[in-house]
Amino acid sequence: MFQSRTSGRPTSRSVVAVFALATAALVAGPAAFATNHGDHAKATKDIVDTAVAAGSFGTLAAALKAAGLVETLKGKGPFTVFAPTDAAFAKLPAGTVENLLKPENKAQLTNILTYHVVAGSVKAADVVKLTEAKTVQGQSVKITVKDGKVSVDGATVTATDIAASNGVIHVIDSVIMPK
Repeated sequence: MFQSRTSGRPTSRSVVAVFALATAALVAGPAAFATNHGDHAKATKDIVDTAVAAGSFGTLAAALKAAGLVETLKGKGPFTVFAPTDAAFAKLPAGTVENLLKPENKAQLTNILTYHVVAGSVKAADVVKLTEAKTVQGQSVKITVKDGKVSVDGATVTATDIAASNGVIHVIDSVIMPK
């Protein structure tokens, strides 16, 4: 199971960083990630900038901004972000994203976004050995491997190990929701 590098509940800084990572992944998209695979120590862009450069994470980026998590995910980290694409957000019921982006729903949006972030840099080779991972939101996501495909709370991982200077991004095809 993934464990935070700090004991106890995640700090607000780690939560913000997680959201920033998620935003970056949404903005950058899988295409940008393809050119940035490898060791995150060699990557020059943080999670947010990596995602923005990809181009398929606009919704995630907007959500991270609305939740105030961009600066966190631009922070030192390391973070592992399970980043839903724009297409993943489009699968949500009509009006869901627009509703979550409203200022009065910031706490709920933050709860959802931080559920996509795990403290530490967890590469795909390690993810497949896990059955769950604790998120910075506080709950754990269920990880399954079936027929060579990895799922996180039912969302399929479509791209892995997208390196950033402060962590790693794994792209998922659905938005996962805390229990």
